[in-house]
Amino acid sequence: MAARSARPVRYVATAMPSDEEMERRIAAHKQGRPDSWTVVEAPVELAGAVSSADAEEFLVVDCVTLWISNLMVDHDDATIMSRVGEVVRELAARRLTVVVSNEVGSGLVPMDPIGRRFRDLQGDANQEFAAASARSYLVIAGKTLELGSFDAG
Repeated sequence: MAARSARPVRYVATAMPSDEEMERRIAAHKQGRPDSWTVVEAPVELAGAVSSADAEEFLVVDCVTLWISNLMVDHDDATIMSRVGEVVRELAARRLTVVVSNEVGSGLVPMDPIGRRFRDLQGDANQEFAAASARSYLVIAGKTLELGSFDAG
């Protein structure tokens, strides 16, 4: 979507190279991006990275899942969700944005408390981002499914 937009692209990366395996993943991601894209690394300060983007840039945030993981190290749940709200408000002022996030609640319930905490925070964050977006998609095995709203009334 970003590459087809004919606009300058700003890619906001949230990954941190915390070990060799993650360094390899980051390197592979870098190789797959066009050189013309501006890359901003924002493993924690995502709202600032979003607010500093030019309004005419196509913004790609990749990804909320790693960002939530990064925030869990030093922040409680209320603070994390407050920061999610900040980013969602910043994004609401923009037109051209793709936010990448993983769906983590479709599998087994994690056995340990930190896994359950992460799953719950990620699910709450995904709901916040989806509620504020014009369109939301679920991508499975390279196939895209547009998500609609559920109206119980």
